[in-house]
Amino acid sequence: MASISTLGYMVLGVRDLNAWERFAVDVIGMQAGRRIPGRFLALRMDEREQRLVLEASGEDDMLAAGWEFDTEEALDEYVAQLRGRGVDVAAGSGELAEARRVERLFACVDGDGLRHEFYFGARRAAMSDAFRSGVLKGAFNTGRLGVGHFVAVGKDGGEAQAFYRQVLGVRVSDYIRGEVAPGATMEVAFFHAGTGRHHSVATAQIPFPFPKRIHHIMVEATDMNDVGLAYDRCIAAGLPIEMGLGHHPNDQMFSFYVKTPSGFALEFGFGGIVVDDATWEVKRYSQLSDWGHRHPVA
Repeated sequence: MASISTLGYMVLGVRDLNAWERFAVDVIGMQAGRRIPGRFLALRMDEREQRLVLEASGEDDMLAAGWEFDTEEALDEYVAQLRGRGVDVAAGSGELAEARRVERLFACVDGDGLRHEFYFGARRAAMSDAFRSGVLKGAFNTGRLGVGHFVAVGKDGGEAQAFYRQVLGVRVSDYIRGEVAPGATMEVAFFHAGTGRHHSVATAQIPFPFPKRIHHIMVEATDMNDVGLAYDRCIAAGLPIEMGLGHHPNDQMFSFYVKTPSGFALEFGFGGIVVDDATWEVKRYSQLSDWGHRHPVA
């Protein structure tokens, strides 16, 4: 059976493209790519033409997840599998494929309105146009592991888990049930794709109304120092820190969370583990962080 290789890109619908560019480039360390002023901005993290796609939108939310396949044959087989399960999968237009900088793609929409795009053949930038960050000491940990991860907040947590596990076919890494406020717990299921980033997506059941499709997105650095440097840049820029420096017990990520210009969070991390399905054991954890990740005191 064909399966997803990795999460290759994310598409965000944002109100303020200029604020996002300053945040992503000057603070996080991405590189601005092609743009349509007032409508669109591609952000680079490596040799790919784009990893994070910003589209002008009043939603200030995640619009689409780009799921990558290594070959055209694997993509076609996967789409046939989805259709065999009764999933409404449509072929993307040539115009959309060009916008996403891929050879071919298909798409479906989940019950929470998030679009899932399945593609192969992501375009690399010209050799003369190497990725350059103005602030990173190291680089972003992308490549075969993909862009990073996102945490979806579904209207029905059980349905969201079932969609990722039974429809998309990504595999469970582990589960956490932990306290997010006195007397309030959050349940999270973590899923990995073929290349093994501990989770390319997670689903969170939050015990209070949540206005977004996602809780956060995550990008990972190859140098631990970049986590601290990015944290300092966030403080210097006066950006709201959602959770301070800390460490997760399941994926072993050292990170912090900052509020993006769209209101959801971005986790900036280092040290996430890679799953080997031949030896991996699914576990359940009772705390979201084994140290740190504290909410700032007002």
